Amino acid sequence: MLGRNRLTGAPGYLDGWYDEQCGGCRFWVALSGEMGRDWGVCTRTDSGYDGRVRFEHDGCDAFVVRSDGSFG
Repeated sequence: MLGRNRLTGAPGYLDGWYDEQCGGCRFWVALSGEMGRDWGVCTRTDSGYDGRVRFEHDGCDAFVVRSDGSFG
């Protein structure tokens, strides 16, 4: 599995994925300090990225929108 996926400029990028970025997932936890502005850790056990640091604009198939609609 690649460390990043769903790059917005990549061929085959689906418009619907734009709203399914890690920073908007309820299982994404921002890092502390300056790094937390753009980076966090996936905590969804059924995601291939569980326990990995992810850029807020990355995404995966296990995305679940936050109930409050927040991002980051």
